[in-house]
Amino acid sequence: MPDFHKKAVFFDADGTICDIEKGTPASAVEAITKLVNNGHEAWLCTGRSRSFVPDYLEKIPFTGMITACGCTIEKNGERLFNKEMTPQQAWHSVEVLRRYGMVPVMEGADFMYYDKDEYHTGVNWYADLITKALGNKWRPIKGFEQDLHINKVSSKILPGSSPEKVCEELADYYEFIGHVGEGLAGDTIEMIPKGFSKAVGIAAVCRIFDIAHEDTIVFGDSNNDISMFEFAQTKIAMGNAAPGIKKLADYVTSDIFHYGIRNGLEHLELI
Repeated sequence: MPDFHKKAVFFDADGTICDIEKGTPASAVEAITKLVNNGHEAWLCTGRSRSFVPDYLEKIPFTGMITACGCTIEKNGERLFNKEMTPQQAWHSVEVLRRYGMVPVMEGADFMYYDKDEYHTGVNWYADLITKALGNKWRPIKGFEQDLHINKVSSKILPGSSPEKVCEELADYYEFIGHVGEGLAGDTIEMIPKGFSKAVGIAAVCRIFDIAHEDTIVFGDSNNDISMFEFAQTKIAMGNAAPGIKKLADYVTSDIFHYGIRNGLEHLELI
């Protein structure tokens, strides 16, 4: 390819390259592998914490991973950066969430913490799938109250809870992304440390590894992808994406299980 120009492609996880029940379609694995074999970079850029990256994503030959909405960065398996809340901030967050009737799921790079009598399939239909996927990376909050090592929080909104009061009390700590009635996340408030986002993670990777902005491409589907869609040069929305993401996109590909990744990369002439 005489006119080859290396691109860095950043892929969201849930709803973009994987599904919590069905895993990753073979076509997406093949397409990303081909992308890398063609000399480009492929980065996972997910709201999931590093501890919640499942085996089937580990097997994709990503150049690196940006996890927990920019809080953790690694390349070629080496962790380069990890922003943690202090244990005091983490425990205070749990107390505030419980006070206002919400369920805390505390997400860290090495462990996720939640109590199974509080976070279960009655609250979230895929709670058991998360526990199964985590294996020994699950820890209860009980017993670790003063030893929570977390990057971010996902909290389920229950009937009668007061998410507005939670956001007000924890506004000094976090930025908030609402996933109300939206796809996989259901009725969830995602709480990310102030100053962090997927876009911040991508910008850091570009700065560290000298990637030009015009060479950045993102694939995504949900509200926590908005920041990276606003940042990147080229934006590809999945066919199953939220309306706000489609509005920001340069191209809307097919959905995750109808060759969306492959079709998007072919459209960009990268594979």
